[in-house]
Amino acid sequence: MKIYNTLTRQKEEFKPLVPGQVSMYVCGPTVYNYIHIGNARSSIAFDTIRRYLEYKGFDVKYVSNFTDVDDKMINEARAEGITVPELAKRYINAFMEDTTALNIEPATLHPRATEEIKDIIAFIKTLIEKGFAYEVDGDVYYRAKKFTGYGKLSDQDIASLEEGASQHVNEAEFVKKEDPIDFALWKKQKQSDEIAWDSPWGKGRPGWHIECSVMSTKYLGDTIDIHGGGQDLEFPHHENEIAQSEAKTGKKFVNYWMHNGFVTVGKDEQKMSKSLHNFVTVHDILKRVDPQVLRFFMASVQYRKPINYSEENLKQAAIILDKIKNTVLNVQDKLKETNSQENQDLTIAIEDSENRFKEAMDDDFNVQNALSVVYDLLPVINKNISEDTSDLSALRKFLQHLEKWLAIFGVDIDKLTTEKVSDDDAEIEELVKKRDEARKNKDFATSDTIRDQLAEMNIILQDTPKGTKWRRG
Repeated sequence: MKIYNTLTRQKEEFKPLVPGQVSMYVCGPTVYNYIHIGNARSSIAFDTIRRYLEYKGFDVKYVSNFTDVDDKMINEARAEGITVPELAKRYINAFMEDTTALNIEPATLHPRATEEIKDIIAFIKTLIEKGFAYEVDGDVYYRAKKFTGYGKLSDQDIASLEEGASQHVNEAEFVKKEDPIDFALWKKQKQSDEIAWDSPWGKGRPGWHIECSVMSTKYLGDTIDIHGGGQDLEFPHHENEIAQSEAKTGKKFVNYWMHNGFVTVGKDEQKMSKSLHNFVTVHDILKRVDPQVLRFFMASVQYRKPINYSEENLKQAAIILDKIKNTVLNVQDKLKETNSQENQDLTIAIEDSENRFKEAMDDDFNVQNALSVVYDLLPVINKNISEDTSDLSALRKFLQHLEKWLAIFGVDIDKLTTEKVSDDDAEIEELVKKRDEARKNKDFATSDTIRDQLAEMNIILQDTPKGTKWRRG
């Protein structure tokens, strides 16, 4: 298996620290609002990666945090007249509700910044003792230049970083910092109503970057296998994590850095973000879109590539899932038969597909190539089940493989193929029965009328030697 490592900018053979086990940390959301599709991309991409690693037999310890205190949260809570913990509770619950709907497995651990204050303070104290951090009037900053290799993850040189930082640092911070590129580890309480904790440097709260260094090393160890997150986190967040963690432990922080691409919108493929006001929340979209369709759409693009969100692309994902669903339903019907005829070519095709699926996914989780393997297999399966006698053993094997493959993409085959019972089901059954009788009596005018009536009800008919099957379109 090969993984593209952002740090080295090349694909590398994946060798976990402990054979058969994977330690994986993925940066979670700042919980001050509902997550939008762009935020969900990261959760879905790394859940898909995690599921494939588990499919391969790895025991994955997956940690993903909640940033439950920062400037945005303080401002939002103040505007609503509630506390930061109250705001955090609301949107953590909303996150769990939305991700559950998208069939994203809960992390092994979901630590929260506010529950790790003691360890954060201890971590910062160590950095001060080692000369990598300094305190100024209640704020603590990290000496970025002291860390050799600062900028290596995002491939930026110190001079460029310094020039960019000097243009964005406000006057108050500029006076406090030894260097514009130094970043905050601890922030002094600004107003008395602002959430804060006691520390050796006075009342305050942790900076954004320090929490992930603390939580990843605390729960996964000083060196971890995989660290993931959105492309926008390469700098400064992940760059600063490396500097903090390696300065503190003296060890390599992460072996494989993985970053997912953005979600874009519109013909010009503009990045989706709250700041650009071009986002749609998962909470809202799930009111009108089948969660499995949204999940499949988001999971069916290789994690490093951008996803263009559009109604047309969602519809295309729904069409593909419908084709898979129809094949599964037809196979399940065929398996009700008792006569079976061995088909060596079908068995070979299924085994070849399994190997090609793994080969694609082993190449940096190339989900598009892996799904192409599945799509290529469907007509082969459909051809076999259209014959008078099929290879039932091979068809059972196909369903077993397909269930596992779809699960990697977060699609539950049982939910996919379970037709919801509606109030008009009895009416539809009666109309189908009347149509069959009309066809038997060669009353084609009545048969066509009933067919058109069913079409208006969005019912799709399939005439088979064993009668008429129907499903909703």
